[in-house]
Amino acid sequence: MPIEQTNPQGAKEILDKDKDATYLDVRSIPEFKDGHAEGAINIPIMHADQETGSMIPNPNFAQVAQSVLDPNKTYVVGCKMGGRSQKACELLSALGFVKLYNIDGGFGGNDREVGWKDQGLPVSTAHGDGVSYESLKTKIK
Repeated sequence: MPIEQTNPQGAKEILDKDKDATYLDVRSIPEFKDGHAEGAINIPIMHADQETGSMIPNPNFAQVAQSVLDPNKTYVVGCKMGGRSQKACELLSALGFVKLYNIDGGFGGNDREVGWKDQGLPVSTAHGDGVSYESLKTKIK
């Protein structure tokens, strides 16, 4: 089943309309800490390799997602431009998540869409308990 696509403004409308919906930010931990959609939680699909600096898959993505996310709730999934979030949506869909929206344009924008932050949508730098990947991965079942 294809993943539904939205843009940053559409994602904001989904979040405003469905109070149980969550913005799932799948960017790396440093990207998330630098700023993210207000109310977002962070489960990175990729991490920067300590030695090479290149991005490598997060081996715990699925396990953390299954431990902390409700597969019956709505998630708007974003990254920097829309590519990593599309992959995350595909993985989550395979795990049984059913209400997923990939944010084309993500937080930083791409050649088709202006990103969340550049549209002036609410941004936060909060990254504490229940929001940051560090706190979420402690909840693995």
